[in-house]
Amino acid sequence: MRRKNDPRLTGRIITALVASMVTFTVVAQAPAPRPKLVVGIMIDGLREDYLDLLKGYFGENGFKRLMKDGVMFDNVNYGTAVDATAATAMIYTGSAPAVNGIPAAMVYDPENKRSYPIVLDPSKIGNYTDETYSPKPIRVSTLADEVRIDGGGFGAVHSIAPSAPQAIVLSGHAGNSAFWINDATGKWATTTHYKDVPPTMQSRNYSKPLTVRLDTLTWRPLLAPDRYPDLPAYKKFYPFRYLFQHNDVNRYRNYKTSAPVNTEITDIATEYLKGLQLGAHEAIDMLNLGYTVAPFAGAKDADSRIEMMDSYLRLDADLGRLFNEIDGKVGLDNTFIMVAGTPAPANDKRDDDKWSIPNGEFSVRRAISLLNMFFIPQYGNGEWIAGYHKGQIYLNHKLIKEKGLDPKKLRVDAADFLERMSGVSCAWTIDDIQAGKAGVNSDALKRNTQVDYAGDILIEVNPGWEIVEVEPTSQQEHRSTVRSGLMTAPVFLLSPQLTPARMTGEIDARSIAPTVARLLRIRSPNASQLPPMHLDKKTNIVTSK
Repeated sequence: MRRKNDPRLTGRIITALVASMVTFTVVAQAPAPRPKLVVGIMIDGLREDYLDLLKGYFGENGFKRLMKDGVMFDNVNYGTAVDATAATAMIYTGSAPAVNGIPAAMVYDPENKRSYPIVLDPSKIGNYTDETYSPKPIRVSTLADEVRIDGGGFGAVHSIAPSAPQAIVLSGHAGNSAFWINDATGKWATTTHYKDVPPTMQSRNYSKPLTVRLDTLTWRPLLAPDRYPDLPAYKKFYPFRYLFQHNDVNRYRNYKTSAPVNTEITDIATEYLKGLQLGAHEAIDMLNLGYTVAPFAGAKDADSRIEMMDSYLRLDADLGRLFNEIDGKVGLDNTFIMVAGTPAPANDKRDDDKWSIPNGEFSVRRAISLLNMFFIPQYGNGEWIAGYHKGQIYLNHKLIKEKGLDPKKLRVDAADFLERMSGVSCAWTIDDIQAGKAGVNSDALKRNTQVDYAGDILIEVNPGWEIVEVEPTSQQEHRSTVRSGLMTAPVFLLSPQLTPARMTGEIDARSIAPTVARLLRIRSPNASQLPPMHLDKKTNIVTSK
């Protein structure tokens, strides 16, 4: 029988324990380092089908890099028709217009009967412009705000975009700068809400102003016309040629929707990377850019496919140049890139009558006049309609209040009358929309409606019909053709920690911001309405003894 305290047994146990401590290693997974630079890119009108169509024409460093090395979401759904500014706000806040406060770039003032930029703020002063804008109408925080707050102000956030509303949404409340092109002067402009004016912008406004450079700029096809895919024969014989001459009152507005504006923005972005030392601070820096491949505003006919394809090819080259510059200055291994498309706006030019497509004209002025005449016998003399804007009819609430009438009843009467009007397929009251009883996608329509800016009745005109509006101040006529379609666009996330993948299912646009925030390990914007998506990550195992 072995004794209770056998020294040989004790020795063997101690030896075994020491050996195990020497031979076994502790495996620990270290968190991947956070990026030094975040680049957010919004592309107006980006379409997944065009990316696939032109894939063979792209270089290796632009869209191909995103498609090969990034996570691609084919169908990010914005719900209903939204413009680039509203879509940008949804991506950057993780919330819909009903919450974030941004339903569109332009909204309507029924008292003064005029539309105005959503970011209008008379308390601010413009730099290089008389425009007075600020991010005050954005009612929540954005990704840009959360990046800046995370670094305690040591990181920088800058944005560059063709339009003021989008540039301001991109920089949020806490950004360092936001610049856009002024429609009247062509100068790169900003607001005193943002404290920084990068030297690059000062140089461009004084030494290399757009107003001079545009005089000699011509936009022609990058390739021979017969090399563009899926073009009808006649397009191959008549390539486009666009000028931006000083005697054209729309030269800057047209330029802001053209392919050359993307090159201008890329040039400035590369100068920012060099001059502002982005990615070299003690906190995450962020650079936000607004690009476009949407139908060109100055296109000569309804079929602008060649202009669009040319925009994609030129933007691909610009993206490749930008990514190479980032790689050289900061390193793509130290950079997180988000590229998000916004729903492609329909070409608003009418098809030629020779195709016999059913069509008609919906005159806004006539509709308002008839509706007002309908109200007079029932409610008395007066100007009962305060205006029309983007499919919305605004009633005169001051007159309704003076008469002691129920605005809900007038809305119902107006909707019933408008639905019987030629060319109108549906009419809903704001009460129907808020109750979730309007349209095929009633939930999306409700969350994309910002009540403070909404009209009393929303009308839907038949597809193929032209809406004819007359601008109240200038009396200039504007025509747009109604076209329906799904409001989806692709989104890419490129990060050294993400496993490349392609997601073909439908993704809610509101899930992008919390997903990006999770990957950056920062707070989500404070109004994020959906949880982050879980994406496959590359594993980095570090062993230590």
